[in-house]
Amino acid sequence: MIPERIAPQNAADYLAVLSRAIFQAGLSWKLIESKWDAYLRLFEGFDPVLVAAFDDTDVDRIMEDGGIVRTRKKIVATIANARAFREIERTHGDVRTYLRSFDGYGALSADLRTRFAFLGELSVYYFLFRVGEPVPHFEEWQKTVAGDHPRMREMVELARSQGVSPETP
Repeated sequence: MIPERIAPQNAADYLAVLSRAIFQAGLSWKLIESKWDAYLRLFEGFDPVLVAAFDDTDVDRIMEDGGIVRTRKKIVATIANARAFREIERTHGDVRTYLRSFDGYGALSADLRTRFAFLGELSVYYFLFRVGEPVPHFEEWQKTVAGDHPRMREMVELARSQGVSPETP
């Protein structure tokens, strides 16, 4: 299943999309999709206030659950990223204002990769595309990243076929 674009309503929506990008990295999107309800349960719906308060006991609790792909680094990254979203809310008011405070995709992508744990260029594009923020045209962007990305291509093509695309010229 190809994830659809969303209209984020709050920081939990943004954290969920960002976390999904991270958990999918290097794995089958279908695998993560099949386990997504467990991720939502274990990470309290990705509410940044709740997840930011997680500690080592919570990491251990999540690692013990057989309903997800148990990758400690990605679990710890999710907690760190919840804390980063809390900081963004403190300094920018909300996530959308933060995302739109940059002059172009390159500057935003660089900041996202610095600010958030376990986030690479592919995950940045996925995140921004899914939350409806402007991204470069897929064909041009793909020239800048190594490898073939069929799920990303399918996601973009699905949005285009529905007449919706956040791609910028």
